[in-house]
Amino acid sequence: MPVVTLPDGSRRFYDHPVTVMQVAESIDSGLAKAALAGRLDGKLVDLSTVLDRDAEVKIVTGQDTEGLDVLRHSTAHLLAHAVKSLYPSAQVTIGPVIEDGFYYDFAFDRPFTPDDLAAIEKKMHELAEQALAVRRQVIPRQQAIDFFRRQGEEYKARIIEEIPADDEISLYTQGDFTDLCRGPHVPDTGKLKAFKLMKIAGAYWRGDARNEMLQRIYGTAWLNRKDLNRYLERLEEAEKRDHRKIAKALDLFHLQEEAPGMVFWHPKGWALWQVIEQYMRQLFRTSGYQEIRTPLIVDRSLWEKSGHWDKFGEEMFTTHSESKDYAIKPMNCPCHVQVYNQGLKSYRDLPLRLAEFGSCHRNELSGVLHGIMRVRSFTQDDAHIFCTEDQIQDEVSRFIDLLHQVYADFGFHEILIKLSTRPAKRVGSDAIWDKAEQALETALNAKRLNWQSQPGEGAFYGPKIEFSLKDCLARIWQCGTIQVDFSTPNALGAVYVAEDSSKQTPVMLHRAILGSLERFIGILIEHYAGNFPVWLAPVQAMALNITDRHTEYVKKMVHEMENQGFRVKADLRNEKIGFKIREHSIQRVPYLLIVGDKEMETRTLAVRTQKGTDLGRFTLEDFLARLAADTASRSTLLP
Repeated sequence: MPVVTLPDGSRRFYDHPVTVMQVAESIDSGLAKAALAGRLDGKLVDLSTVLDRDAEVKIVTGQDTEGLDVLRHSTAHLLAHAVKSLYPSAQVTIGPVIEDGFYYDFAFDRPFTPDDLAAIEKKMHELAEQALAVRRQVIPRQQAIDFFRRQGEEYKARIIEEIPADDEISLYTQGDFTDLCRGPHVPDTGKLKAFKLMKIAGAYWRGDARNEMLQRIYGTAWLNRKDLNRYLERLEEAEKRDHRKIAKALDLFHLQEEAPGMVFWHPKGWALWQVIEQYMRQLFRTSGYQEIRTPLIVDRSLWEKSGHWDKFGEEMFTTHSESKDYAIKPMNCPCHVQVYNQGLKSYRDLPLRLAEFGSCHRNELSGVLHGIMRVRSFTQDDAHIFCTEDQIQDEVSRFIDLLHQVYADFGFHEILIKLSTRPAKRVGSDAIWDKAEQALETALNAKRLNWQSQPGEGAFYGPKIEFSLKDCLARIWQCGTIQVDFSTPNALGAVYVAEDSSKQTPVMLHRAILGSLERFIGILIEHYAGNFPVWLAPVQAMALNITDRHTEYVKKMVHEMENQGFRVKADLRNEKIGFKIREHSIQRVPYLLIVGDKEMETRTLAVRTQKGTDLGRFTLEDFLARLAADTASRSTLLP
């Protein structure tokens, strides 16, 4: 009879087979009420799963990330159930969990409307209130195909035909609705209490533009109404912070149809870009990196040697000249190896750290472009470290320190870390993978960092660490990465002379902190809602004259501040001072410098903050000292 070991190490003994739900009930009635699924020997399962052997069991609730995923996936099925109830001729296709919610794709003979969305959501609530039991069954493959074809669900039949032959086919039924799914699901629809349908969008079947267009309904689901309302409030705030709206209001950049996914930077936006690039450039210099520049267009043969042509050929922009094919580079890696290969390297030359603000282009589908968060032309704070196997851990450790310094300077202090290990299809021996994974893990543990493992999610050439930052709205943005590559240096002929005079292939560490500068600037705009700290602000101070007789004094002051390297402008228009103060406050300028008769007489500046705080009169020297202190400290607090 089964012996169940719980997460705290305690054991429970049963004299007959029991379900996971019965295990929960035997532990605590409150736990059983909150239970959504279980984890059986590490595998996520339904609460109805029967235990007839010894096993390790964890009861999964909505407080667990995986419990919330189960709840959201079950809500996606509830959506499909509601659609089929209201529109029987609609075909259901796939409905996965996504960040903060779910979606389901449908084939229907007319576009869904906002009124349809409201009706579907109402029907979902009706079905949830019925607390319909959710039952799982495993049936033979052909029986499942025949079942769905009788239902007119051609897409489901096609999905089953693509499932590997040795995989079991499981169906889930709630009321009069049956769907194909691996599961697990909540035990009944009564567990689904807090959800909302968000929008309708188009989506190609299987994500392939060559296939038919489907209709995708997005939704969000949470454990309770309080969490749902909090999420909707965050969305409302995020809408206010949309980087595209703020960029237009602050005149930072624009995009237009003639150059889709490519940014036209305006003077203030480019000033922000330059602050960030110069900050990173200085860090590179002090951290032992050498900056390089590589060509934008490279012969096809190099991309074939590196393997990128086969794997990313469809994402490359290509051109042709004098009987040769070229690609506009989608990444910098192969070009950096070419720089490394110039001249024979010794083990004494390693590690060699090569950095580039590399301009890259990828032929992204127009449907996924989003402001400057997802573009076709982008610049990376890219670098590659060529080192020996014994140097991997130390280089990773140095990189982690640098990354945390950068994120803290930009105002991000909560960093999520994931270690992705070897996938099934990979290059290199197990011994090398063992060494690389151990080096990454040891570096993380030496820093006493919390991290999660992502088994099987590494690149084909080596394991990697991903760093994600959390913004002021608790949104997660994956930006930094360091990847261990055994394949590319070998494919492109990189070698060094080892201490024993043999020629060896160096390890190549791919690393980025900000990732795409365009995307990172978009993140900054939304994080600060355009209210940049002084050290980042495109215009740090705006000098305002009250009348024309103060014009020359203002010009002289601004000229001196600009000569000191500060980003200061003057507004000398013949407008009322109150109007100018309001306008530049709306423009989120940190400091407003007002000059009238008294300021001219005393050779001072009346300083006020964008928030409206009057800081009093400053001499030019004192205000320059304040600006210098704000810039040097990289304080993220607004004055």
